[in-house]
Amino acid sequence: MSEEHIVKSYEEELQYLNDSVIKMGSLTESQLYDSMDAVIKVDKDSIDKIIKNDEQINKFRSKIDTQIMTLLVKRAPMAIDLRSTIAALKISQDLERIGDLAKSNAKKVKPLPLDLPEELLGNLKRLGDLVVKQLTDVINSYINRDYDKAKEVWVKDEQVDDLTYLAMNSVIAFLSKDKKNLDFSTHLIFATKNLERAGDHITNIAESTCYLIKGEYLKGHRPKGKETVV
Repeated sequence: MSEEHIVKSYEEELQYLNDSVIKMGSLTESQLYDSMDAVIKVDKDSIDKIIKNDEQINKFRSKIDTQIMTLLVKRAPMAIDLRSTIAALKISQDLERIGDLAKSNAKKVKPLPLDLPEELLGNLKRLGDLVVKQLTDVINSYINRDYDKAKEVWVKDEQVDDLTYLAMNSVIAFLSKDKKNLDFSTHLIFATKNLERAGDHITNIAESTCYLIKGEYLKGHRPKGKETVV
């Protein structure tokens, strides 16, 4: 076998890994959007589909783990190739967790009444829209190796915290009006916290992408917004 063929095969394996991460990211993005849409619209018919699709995200994670193990054992990657491999490992872990959180939110749709008031959902929808956009932007930053875009996502996590605070207060204020709302309000509180956690995993992906591009992690503490008491 020629050296040229060996090198080409190695490059193909790296590209295959990169493509797998992108596909997993795209699927996770759809899951996050669909689960948020289900909560806002109280779309109970979509729950089973979202739960089923989470299995595909988990399969991608297993596939990526296998690809990484093969690369490490066969190729012993160095420098940028090693960073690409490490970043793929970390990013796939965070994508899997985001998928789990999306599935969890879909399950929380079942006990919700069909006539949720706008005052309860307005800030939650804004939070969901922002978190989905953050995931879209960070996936694009990985695809394009765009350091500035990844850092922008990292900085914007402060906005996710602030909207989480507002969404949580909206639910608590609604709950305080009538304790009979306790059951489904609790599910909305957990859905809000799940979005905040998804935002944290997106910030992890931004950090991994910056490390991949420049070989160093972002300096300083993560920007943080208002903290919720729940």
